[in-house]
Amino acid sequence: MSRIAVIGAGWAGLACAIDATRAGHVVVLFEAARTLGGRARALPAQMPDGQPVMLDNGQHIMIGAYSATLSLMRELGVDPGAVLHRMPLTLRFADGGGLQVPHGPPPLDLLAGILGARGWSWHDKAALVRTAWRWRRDGFRCDPRTSVAALCAALTPRVIAELIEPLCVSALNTPTGRASGEVFLRVLNDALFAERGGADLLLPRVDLGALFPDAATRWLAQHGAQLRSGTRVQAIAHGPAGWQLDGEGFDRVVLACPPWEAARLAASAALPEASAWSQTARALQHESIATLYMAGGIALSAPILALRAGARTPAQFVFDRGQLGGPRGLLAFVVSASNDERETLQQQVLAQAREQLGLAGLQPVQTVVERRATFACTPALVRPRAQVARGLLACGDYVEGPYPATIEGAVRSGRTAAAGCGST
Repeated sequence: MSRIAVIGAGWAGLACAIDATRAGHVVVLFEAARTLGGRARALPAQMPDGQPVMLDNGQHIMIGAYSATLSLMRELGVDPGAVLHRMPLTLRFADGGGLQVPHGPPPLDLLAGILGARGWSWHDKAALVRTAWRWRRDGFRCDPRTSVAALCAALTPRVIAELIEPLCVSALNTPTGRASGEVFLRVLNDALFAERGGADLLLPRVDLGALFPDAATRWLAQHGAQLRSGTRVQAIAHGPAGWQLDGEGFDRVVLACPPWEAARLAASAALPEASAWSQTARALQHESIATLYMAGGIALSAPILALRAGARTPAQFVFDRGQLGGPRGLLAFVVSASNDERETLQQQVLAQAREQLGLAGLQPVQTVVERRATFACTPALVRPRAQVARGLLACGDYVEGPYPATIEGAVRSGRTAAAGCGST
């Protein structure tokens, strides 16, 4: 029976700890914060009238193609149908324009969505159909050095503004000019072409803690795993008897913390291969995500609307939390890949809400800015491998893999790391 240390209780670390425990290992899960979930966790707040409300540290979207995440939720007794609102992929604006992909077999559902896109000319639609057919003919592959902007150069400005840019920033959290065309194509293939309903949006009806981390914590406690929250590991070291974490012995260690923290710990191991891994992790660049919660809005026409983003209109999407289990009139505006300051974003989003949604008098509730929310998913990016050194592994949405920084990428990475720990 191996003793496994998992450092970090985000979605990757929790997934790893669950699978390692199920495989018969003795698991100790370390988390520096008091709240579990990493960058997808619950956040207590207050409405303007003093009413307590549970928000999230960022508004997250899942999609139907998240097979590993949905499977793990079911294994823990969480019913995705009860906690997630499923709807067709919708990129509709408040004025009614944009695209919605209906339920149906792929790729006919996408074709129907393109043909029915509101506000698009036949030239817009034909350009997208031709380009999508070419992507499919080429097996959704391109030169790894290609950006999304270059990949989509044949599309019209309207299609780029109303489909490609919102999809790219929501999936890769990186602007089209700097985003990896190779990863973008992989996401499109899995979501739009691989399975029926793969592109469906799954919007949380509950806070992110109730969505997965709470159930994961209960499961781990019931199955004998130890959880040490509020505990930051200072250093790791390798010796003849295995690994030492601040003087405590383990057979294997999994770094499930953010890349900058994993790089610090890997460097502390003082092994050549771990030092090289640390340098790769430190070289990653990061993108921010801001979520601005506002109260006083009316019910939107749908739980999610796309917004026309620009230099002074930074939000790409708005979510009606009142339609997703939250207080009536609570809206969440999402700004991806922006480096503006909190106060600037808040004033710009308030103006954007007045201009595009006709909403005046919104009151800020909470603005959450994650400066290093995701890694920048750029062309030909070298990501750290899952194997750091013998007996030392890493998992997280940034670790080498096919997907950008998503919940699904984190869960898959965690389960892969657990498998790498071997069985008893």
